[in-house]
Amino acid sequence: MQDNWKTKTILIGAIAGALVGLAAAMILIKDAEKNNEPPRLSPGDGVKVGLGVLGVLRLLTDGGGK
Repeated sequence: MQDNWKTKTILIGAIAGALVGLAAAMILIKDAEKNNEPPRLSPGDGVKVGLGVLGVLRLLTDGGGK
């Protein structure tokens, strides 16, 4: 059962990712409702979000070992 930690890590990561995605969608919907218009995400905003996610992933994988 040495690989059990791998399965737990994948499950926790998948659940955390789903919850963060759900929260982001809810925030986007609330903002759109407040402005009375459908949500818009420009290509530039998409790149910013993607780079932000990559930055967080890099911080997580670095592990503070340096």
